[in-house]
Amino acid sequence: MNRTEITLEAWRGALIASLVLAGSLCHVTFAQKRQTLDPSAAEQSPQQAPSQAEGELQTGIALTRSGRFAEAIPHFLVARGRVSEEYAADFNLALCYVGGGEPQKAVPILIGLRNGGHENASVENLLSQAYEGSGEPIEAFEAFQKAAAFTPKDEKLYLLVAAAFLEKEEYSEGLKVVDAGLQNLPGSAKLHYELGYALWQLEEPSLAKPELERAAALAPRSGIGYLAAAQESFLLGNISQAAQIARAAIHEGVADYQLLALLGDALIQAGASPGQPEFSEAQDALQKSVAAHANFASSQIALGRLLLQEGKLDAAIEHLELGHRLVPQNPAPCLLLATAYRKRGRIDEAQAMVALVVKLNEEKAQKRRALLDERR
Repeated sequence: MNRTEITLEAWRGALIASLVLAGSLCHVTFAQKRQTLDPSAAEQSPQQAPSQAEGELQTGIALTRSGRFAEAIPHFLVARGRVSEEYAADFNLALCYVGGGEPQKAVPILIGLRNGGHENASVENLLSQAYEGSGEPIEAFEAFQKAAAFTPKDEKLYLLVAAAFLEKEEYSEGLKVVDAGLQNLPGSAKLHYELGYALWQLEEPSLAKPELERAAALAPRSGIGYLAAAQESFLLGNISQAAQIARAAIHEGVADYQLLALLGDALIQAGASPGQPEFSEAQDALQKSVAAHANFASSQIALGRLLLQEGKLDAAIEHLELGHRLVPQNPAPCLLLATAYRKRGRIDEAQAMVALVVKLNEEKAQKRRALLDERR
C-alpha cells in the first residue's frame, strides 16, 4: 500500500504514537482518540485553593487542555502530594506523559491510582494505552478489558485503545478491541470505519470494503461518513473520486485535518506537479492539516513528499523525519527519506533507510500472516 496512512485521530486528541498515542477518559469529559489526547480531558480539581500548589495544579490543567503536555508536566510534579485533589494531579500527570510520548512514566502512576481506590474506566483506559505505548500488549489488553467492564457502551474507549494497538501494528489485539466494541455498539460508524481501516492495512480489501460502506451509510454527510467514502475510493484505486469526496466535505464544512490530508495526498498521487493548480491545492490542504494537528503523521509525510517533488530538500526532510518519528513502523516515510537523503548527498543515511524499509515490510508481512491464521 503506497498511500500515506490515514488514521482515526478526529476523536482522539493528539495520537501519541502518530500516532503520538491516544488519550484517556476523565470523570469530567472524555478524551478524543490514533497518534491522541483531548486536552479538555484534564481532570479538574473541585477546589481552587489559593496555595502555590493548587495554583500549579490549575496551571497544569490549563496547559493540558491546550495540548501543551510537556509544559504541563513540571506543574503537576510540583503539585503532587501538596494539593487537596491528589487524583487530579496524578491522573493528569499520567495523561501528559502518555500524550507527550513518555508512556512508560505513566504506568506506575496509574497503577498507584488503581491500587489506591481509583480503579475506574478512566484509569484503566489510559493505563491500557500507556502499556501499549511501552511495548506491553498483553498488559494493555487486560487493562482494556477492565475498562470495558466499567463502561461497555463507551465508544471512545474502544476507539482510543484500538488506535493505540493499531498504531503499533498489534493487529490481533486491535481487532479484538474493535470486535468487542461492535458487539456492544453495532451501530457505531466510527467503529465500522476503524475495522475497515484495519482490514485495509492487512490487505484484505474484500473484507474492508463493506465495513467502510457501512460506516458511510451510518453517518452520511458527516466527517466520518465522508472519510469512510473517500477511503473506500482510495481502496478501489479511484484517486480522483477520493479527492472529489474530500472536496465535498470541505464544501459542507465538515472536513477536519484527516480529510485535508487525504485531499492533499490524493492530488499528489493523481499526478499533480509543481506549477499546476492541483499542486497548489494539495499544498494548501496539507499545510492546513499540519497547522490543525502537527502530530498527525499522514499530513507530515504527505507534505514532505510534496516538498520533495518541489526540490525543497531540507524542508522535506524535516517533515519526513517527524512523520517517521510519529509512525516508526510505517515504511512510507523511510522510503521517501532514503530518496531525500540521497539527493542531499547523505548516502549512508539513505542506505540505512532502505534497509529499514525491507525490515519493516518483512515484519508487517509476518504479523499479517499470523493474524490471518488466527482469525481463520
